Amino acid sequence: MKEVLGETMISKKLLGNYLKNKYGDIILKKIEELGEGVHGIGYLVEFELEGEKKRLILKTLFPRDFGHDHFSDRAQVLLLANHAYNLLPKHVRSIDVVGISDDSVVSIGEAKEFFILMEEAHGENYFNDLEKIKERGYLDDNDKLRAKKLSDYLVEIHKQKFDDGILYKRRIRDVVGHGECLMGVLDTYPKVKFTSNEEIGEIAAKSARWWSKIRDKKHRLCVVHGDYHPGNIWWNNEDFILLDRSRGIYGEPGDDVSCLSINYLFYALQQKDDFIGPFKELFYIFFDNYLEKTKDEEMLEVLAPFYAFRVAVVANPIFYPNVSDEVRRKLFNFAHGVLDAERFEIDKIDEYIKAK
Repeated sequence: MKEVLGETMISKKLLGNYLKNKYGDIILKKIEELGEGVHGIGYLVEFELEGEKKRLILKTLFPRDFGHDHFSDRAQVLLLANHAYNLLPKHVRSIDVVGISDDSVVSIGEAKEFFILMEEAHGENYFNDLEKIKERGYLDDNDKLRAKKLSDYLVEIHKQKFDDGILYKRRIRDVVGHGECLMGVLDTYPKVKFTSNEEIGEIAAKSARWWSKIRDKKHRLCVVHGDYHPGNIWWNNEDFILLDRSRGIYGEPGDDVSCLSINYLFYALQQKDDFIGPFKELFYIFFDNYLEKTKDEEMLEVLAPFYAFRVAVVANPIFYPNVSDEVRRKLFNFAHGVLDAERFEIDKIDEYIKAK
């Protein structure tokens, strides 16, 4: 068992002491690294309490990039996550956020680093479904049903509106300027062949113009997930559980819709080098179902900067290293296409990917 976890100051001894203070007389059995992502590292923590095995997930954040550079940045992310996770249906529960100093678990005022503890999720993430479809080349009934269920879930949570014009402006501003959103993600790009620093600046400038156009639509503020992508959707038989709700409780519904639907375009381009085939069909199942049930045609007038942000994510070699430059180029074309249009037109995606 490692004495210190990753790049943090969290030691096995400190974690054991914290668990004993919280749960009582526990026996810490193991700490197992589950994997390292771009934002941080996840660990499985297994302990025994009164003869019963308990398993939790511990997550840390790296002290770099995405606006996480200061310890207070990381505290903000984890404290908000701890609150927001437990308010959303079908989301994995958060147990606690813990602050640590050099040698002890401490009050927040003395903390120099933080980690979050949450329940363990079971199942397979939705990327597994998308990879199987890519290999198989066609949809089965279950693929269609799952896309519809994921759309229906957003229909339900987005019904819960919240009246706060300042918060809506904050969420629209964040999609362009937040460290975890468009500009922050673009700042992590290595030197690449498919785009340039000038084009990256152009996309950011176009997105900022959208910020000024849509920031006053406060009536649209509603409950959101905030990072509704396939890696955060875990299927277990015919039900799913969600992970990593991001950046708060309320936001723009187009954030969630763009977050998942961009992946159908992304996979279509990987599979067919064009917006055709089974992933095009999934895109329409998901998107059309949402529009039919919400009647939210106005969303088409605000989607552009959210799609630009999601393009910055899926085209980023740091997030997805095994993708061709041709696919990344078409994604950037798509971003230009939606940013240059007056509103998003679902039947013009073929034109958008040839826009630049």
